[in-house]
Amino acid sequence: MFCEGEASEPDYINALKRLPEIRANTAINVEIDSGQGVPLTLVKRAVERNRDDEVDQCWCVFDVEWPKNHPNLKQAIRLAQEHGIRLAISNPCFELWLILHFEDQTAFIGTKEAESRSRKLDGRVGKRIDPEQYMSRRHEAVRRAFLLAERHGRHESACPDDNPSSAMGDLLAAIQPF
Repeated sequence: MFCEGEASEPDYINALKRLPEIRANTAINVEIDSGQGVPLTLVKRAVERNRDDEVDQCWCVFDVEWPKNHPNLKQAIRLAQEHGIRLAISNPCFELWLILHFEDQTAFIGTKEAESRSRKLDGRVGKRIDPEQYMSRRHEAVRRAFLLAERHGRHESACPDDNPSSAMGDLLAAIQPF
């Protein structure tokens, strides 16, 4: 898994790795882009790594960001699709995924608002999260993310026009089917 962020995303994924039911069946390697990489950089790295016969799946975890989307976002998505790289995109940001652990979020939301709201819900001060408070709620977050995806499917809205959305539910379902 290639992550754009160096705090909350790896904190969360590393907590998943420690869960006995996941640890027993899945080996997960998390790579963080040291330069706070943009999605296209992450996807290019994943394409290279995906050539390794030992790798079953490559995932990129990144945000859309709003109001100004990441540069080359559509190009990154297209390149990933061409090379079988799975994407866990959160729109507008990973903090939306965190919000979905606690409550529904069906209205459009900006990055700053999502960051602020997720901090109020979990009580953190900075970017690092206490992932343990999320693990018991992850099934509800997956359910909420799937409902958002269904709604966007009915309206034929795709990234980056699918705010709010998070494909982290797809990633969790790939690791541990629900």
